[in-house]
Amino acid sequence: MSDRQPLAFELRVLPEQGDRYRLALWQQRLTSNGSSHAEMRHLATLRGTPLQVAIDQILDVLRREGHRPTTLRPSQAATLPVSEETGVRLGLLFLALRPLTKVVRMEAIAAGIRNMPAEEAYYWFSKCVASGNGRQAQRALRVLLARD
Repeated sequence: MSDRQPLAFELRVLPEQGDRYRLALWQQRLTSNGSSHAEMRHLATLRGTPLQVAIDQILDVLRREGHRPTTLRPSQAATLPVSEETGVRLGLLFLALRPLTKVVRMEAIAAGIRNMPAEEAYYWFSKCVASGNGRQAQRALRVLLARD
């Protein structure tokens, strides 16, 4: 039995001009001795076409977390706590889709992350957020899942 605390994640709805919004994923920082404190770190933000491609998947995980889909609206900011596994999957999704422009690649990557076993998602998440070579891991994940 592990005494490891689950990582805390928040999905923040950030209104933009007009009828648009962006989503930002934040993770609670852990101290060097493993205890958590209130400081949150920003992991990634999704907006525009990548958000449109991922929105159905995001809404599905939010429903499973007990959040109403209507919480994601451009007129009001919101902070939604999500479980560790959901935060890990959303983190992968946001980091992998954020720089892309081709919708076909985005869809393939989103499907790959949705179907990924939990252990594999945790593995890729740890690689993608690592300081130093996180961007290389993000690129490798995109190549693996988009197959081009």
